[in-house]
Amino acid sequence: MTALVSVLVPAFNAERYIGRCLRSLSAQVFDETFEIIVINDGSEDRTDYALSQFGKSIKVLTNKSNQGLPSSLNRGLELAEGSYVVRVDSDDYVNKYFLTFLYQYLIRNEEFDAVASDYYLVDEVENVISKVKAAEQPIGCGILFHKTQIKDLGGYNEDFLRHEDKEFMLRFAKAYRVGHLNVPLYRYRQHAKNMTLDVELMKFYESKLESEN
Repeated sequence: MTALVSVLVPAFNAERYIGRCLRSLSAQVFDETFEIIVINDGSEDRTDYALSQFGKSIKVLTNKSNQGLPSSLNRGLELAEGSYVVRVDSDDYVNKYFLTFLYQYLIRNEEFDAVASDYYLVDEVENVISKVKAAEQPIGCGILFHKTQIKDLGGYNEDFLRHEDKEFMLRFAKAYRVGHLNVPLYRYRQHAKNMTLDVELMKFYESKLESEN
């Protein structure tokens, strides 16, 4: 049976947290069909082993070398069967009603083309730091899209190894509308190896983004 929703999970050296991520996705209370696609982006740790524990409940794409986040997401999009697509990062996890609430919001609010949920910022051991409104502090994850609309925009820009989400959403907002669900369904984990903590790279791609828009 073809999946209605495809969940894309890009992963690079994700052995520590990806089990928690995938357990939260496997436990979804959702009446429709969905698939979990993990894109293992050239991991050098035991990510492969962690993924093997989930057997056929997930689909795995493996990049032989590290290609970067936007490239991995685009590869996942090519495999995705679902009419809807949502990204969940490998170090994050979600509420068991994550897919149900996002999907129901989108089909009941036809004026919106995508929907983002609020989220909890959590620490390494899952203590809640704060509740965050996605409309005020957007992230690239926890947003349910129509797959055709992402593809119509050409997918993610592979020139942006950081801020790929901002770059994509700037293009998306010119053509489509994003709704916001004021329920914290997503858990955004803050830890020492977050990609966003690479300050120099973040600044470089921030400048690139500003120069191109």
